[in-house]
Amino acid sequence: MLYWINLTLPTPEENLALDQALLRAVDRAVASGGDPSEMLRFWESPVPVVVLGSTSKLCEDVDVEACSAERIPILRRASGGGAVLLGPGCLNFALVLSLEKHPEYRDVRRSYRGILGAMVKALDLNGLAICGTSDVVFGDRKISGNAQKRTRYALLHHGTILYDFDTGLMRRVLVEPARQPPYRQRRSHEVFVGNIPLCASEVKSRLAKAWCADPAGAGSSCRAPWKASLRYQDTSQPSAHLTARSGSRGGSAWGFSGPWSRRR
Repeated sequence: MLYWINLTLPTPEENLALDQALLRAVDRAVASGGDPSEMLRFWESPVPVVVLGSTSKLCEDVDVEACSAERIPILRRASGGGAVLLGPGCLNFALVLSLEKHPEYRDVRRSYRGILGAMVKALDLNGLAICGTSDVVFGDRKISGNAQKRTRYALLHHGTILYDFDTGLMRRVLVEPARQPPYRQRRSHEVFVGNIPLCASEVKSRLAKAWCADPAGAGSSCRAPWKASLRYQDTSQPSAHLTARSGSRGGSAWGFSGPWSRRR
């Protein structure tokens, strides 16, 4: 069974931690021979926050002084990819799947094509297309970036969908990446990134239908999977609220609030 939840926790740190807690919960369920409750989760940060990929270099990807001046925290997620700016108008989704149920997704490229292809079909907009490995564009503007984290038995695919986002803030806090996909054509963040012409509720509804997800919360049996993951997050990782020494990777949440994790 695949459930979907619309759940934003109080802080960006906790939201990043929950994505990984859901991944761990599915992995543990499969490893123990159980029937895992796969999950589609939506959340939206009420405040701007910069999130680095697992191998991103802070000094190359982020204007730390600008973030400090704007009072924007800098965190790190467990999945790969580059630095992103989240905040109001940026819908985040996390799809957590069993690799035993979806063995075809053990192939990374095939998993991106399958998941993003379903997303593009569900959103059903002329001009929406997959670009590169993990981007979705509307016309010539990127509206979704995606990344993955894998365990032995489970896959976390999470991404962003911009629908009413202040793209001008990206220019102020993110450094233009040295490596860029050809379709970007050296455009600045503000010109390269755009918003999708759908409201958040419509995006959620269309994606939930595409993955045949049942809403969690209709009964105690539906609430159990994600509540169990919340308990796992709270009880097994003291870093759920994310304070870490510089250079430390912390617990399974793998997200940081200052002092910054500096990768040079």
